[in-house]
Amino acid sequence: MRIPLLLLLLQAPWLLAQTPAPAPDPEPLSRYRNQLPTLDAALKTQPESVALLSKRGDCHLFLGEFPEAVGDFEAMIRLDPSQDAPHWRLGIAYHFCGQWEKSARQFEKYHGYDGRDRENGIWKFLADAKRLGLERARAGMLVYEQFDREPFPSLYAMFAGKKTGTEVLEDLQKRGLASQPTVAFFAHYYVGLNEELLGNRERARELLRKAASAFPSESAAGSPGYMWMVARLHAKGLEAEAPKP
Repeated sequence: MRIPLLLLLLQAPWLLAQTPAPAPDPEPLSRYRNQLPTLDAALKTQPESVALLSKRGDCHLFLGEFPEAVGDFEAMIRLDPSQDAPHWRLGIAYHFCGQWEKSARQFEKYHGYDGRDRENGIWKFLADAKRLGLERARAGMLVYEQFDREPFPSLYAMFAGKKTGTEVLEDLQKRGLASQPTVAFFAHYYVGLNEELLGNRERARELLRKAASAFPSESAAGSPGYMWMVARLHAKGLEAEAPKP
């Protein structure tokens, strides 16, 4: 996702080898857990601080406290309605809460704000697929006419049912893009989510492990930062479902 300048200022600075699933409580989570008491205290004295609500909402999201993240992000919009349309992070929080209709609506709003970002359209599709099924979700996919960054044009075609995940990954290899860590991260992440939708949960786990372990931290060189943290949430959720040996 592209972060609007205002939101970027408000929030904290933030693949290819097959590796084990990430540790359950790596360094980034400890940092966010430690930030919460300070943010709670600050918000008691500055309850209308959009910046503080933004930071605390991110902390809650990354820690898997999704209803709390929704609460902070919605409070931001009540205080400053101009935050609504560009607030894709709220759409992600709704997603993890299973509030599919609200999630889809939030990404529709973002489409009016930035009509070029296919990643936004993917999240809208994911929400629609959960509540309406694949066929109706594909029929309602947002339309893009301008080229977006790699690998999103191919990923969008995959979610539309025009390509398989294997074809997307093979195409990246052929075009020499699979060696670019950020491109590979997004490919593994979203092909993994597509496999989950198709019911191929073991394949989804494998791909999400690759995405989640692609970088040592959100601030590592080339890391997609925010979306790397979000991918870890999906990976952790699928790992929790895996049958125990």
